[in-house]
Amino acid sequence: MKMIIAIVQDQDSQELSDRLVENNFRATKLASTGGFLRAGNTTFLSGVDDDRVDDILEVISQTCGNREQLVSPITPMGGSADSYIPYPVEVEVGGATVFVMPVESFHQF
Repeated sequence: MKMIIAIVQDQDSQELSDRLVENNFRATKLASTGGFLRAGNTTFLSGVDDDRVDDILEVISQTCGNREQLVSPITPMGGSADSYIPYPVEVEVGGATVFVMPVESFHQF
């Protein structure tokens, strides 16, 4: 058995949740915040049998695509706000960060 931890952008969260249910995967959703863009994320935790790991990775891959987004940089600390003009910067967002870890034991009460 493996523990799948998938961190996805909030706008992909509902579709991924629906697709996981359609494919008979059980998951727990946790609200989280990304460090780089300080944007909302959702973290999915799912225990998966070894022979279904590729299946869940395929569902995540098909659901959580990358896209370009304009973001305004945060004003630097200690700098004068008058001299700093935040120009939007285009960055790639989305996709998923997925960790696959072995599970030593599993109990359901």
